[in-house]
Amino acid sequence: MSQLSALSVSIGVLGAVWAYLALGPLGGFVLVWAGFIAWGCYFHTGANSNALTKTIVGTAYGAFIGWIALLIIVNVSMPGLGTLWPAIVVGVTVFLLVIVASINLLSVVPANVYGYAAIVAYSLQTTPLAPATGPLQNLTSGSFANPLILLIVSMVIGALFGFASNKLSVALAKKI
Repeated sequence: MSQLSALSVSIGVLGAVWAYLALGPLGGFVLVWAGFIAWGCYFHTGANSNALTKTIVGTAYGAFIGWIALLIIVNVSMPGLGTLWPAIVVGVTVFLLVIVASINLLSVVPANVYGYAAIVAYSLQTTPLAPATGPLQNLTSGSFANPLILLIVSMVIGALFGFASNKLSVALAKKI
């Protein structure tokens, strides 16, 4: 089997497993789309052990910096600045995503950005089921209602699925 066919089969099978787990038994504890973002990040980072580490560290770092931005925007009122205030917070925090690129574990800037973008998107686009129950109201919760916990866990597992799909594709390509 060609490497591309083996990779397609392994990602197809493990993608189905991931979707089943994320939408079923792990529903509420992981986000299927966040796992796929980290999965893709693992491959574009080099699809090896180093890529796995950099994907996990980078996406977690990005989610953490995005979480800090959300905490500041939600908790520090600057009504005189209007929408300029969140823009300033975003500008400063995304600067922090890139300036750390000289640190080996944080050198994959796209991984950092994926984590940041995922937490901000989830937090701003998820409509709460009841008042005061959405992601922005749970930024400091110690549960999976906290978008930081939810996103980091989802992305770590997604990166691990990327690693597993790569290993499986190598084994499939050799056997067939």
